[in-house]
Amino acid sequence: MELKTVSTHHVPVRMFEGGSGEPLLFLHGAGGLMANDPFLVALAAKYHVFAPLLPGYGDSEEAPELREMLDITLHNLDLVDVLGLKDPILAGHSMGGMIAAEMAALDNHRFSRLALIAPAGLWLDDHPIPDIFSLVPYEYPPLLFHNAEAGAALFTAGANFDDPEWLKGFLITNARQLGMAGKILFPVPDRGLSQRLYRVRAKTLLIWGDDDRLIAPVYGQAWKKAVSHAELAVIPEAGHMVIWEKTTETMAALNRLA
Repeated sequence: MELKTVSTHHVPVRMFEGGSGEPLLFLHGAGGLMANDPFLVALAAKYHVFAPLLPGYGDSEEAPELREMLDITLHNLDLVDVLGLKDPILAGHSMGGMIAAEMAALDNHRFSRLALIAPAGLWLDDHPIPDIFSLVPYEYPPLLFHNAEAGAALFTAGANFDDPEWLKGFLITNARQLGMAGKILFPVPDRGLSQRLYRVRAKTLLIWGDDDRLIAPVYGQAWKKAVSHAELAVIPEAGHMVIWEKTTETMAALNRLA
């Protein structure tokens, strides 16, 4: 994947691009993206992938002018224009799924296919979503992965949670990233999206891990009810990071948008 810079309305965007085939715009979750992200690599084997980083993620600049969800949604729609994409597959994971859904609802003639992987954006009082802003590093893997031990190895890239150099790097990076994510998700990821989902016209695929402990699978049913003609694919033995734990199965599910 090549990391490049494009600009939208004076906001520089760092973006991974790679692969060939149909264009697919992928929006990342609160954890961000890496060039060797296994899901990005899998996507690029089949699609021409455009995967922008939100401001504050990776080596991208922060953008204080993006103050709320509407600003961020319009920012991403502007990016589609700048890239000259015509009806790309629009996909997003977790927080990125929430942004993708907002884009498809706001500009509902632009996208004909929408893939939402364990998206944030709804709130069920009986199934509150844990506060990711209050977690310490070792608390993430049990929340994000079906296999917490294997997930910890992926989460830390093999380092130990008590490694001072890893911990220092994680805390600095996480603080920058969550500064942006907080505009979308804090204190709860309810920005009124449920009232706009009726506007989504795209063929919509929802993908969920059956052991998602961050955004429980019951949310999949809520999304399916809210988006007309949405299809729900539940992947066994997978948590919130289903894109890492079950990359092959997630890719197979995406075939339903063909």
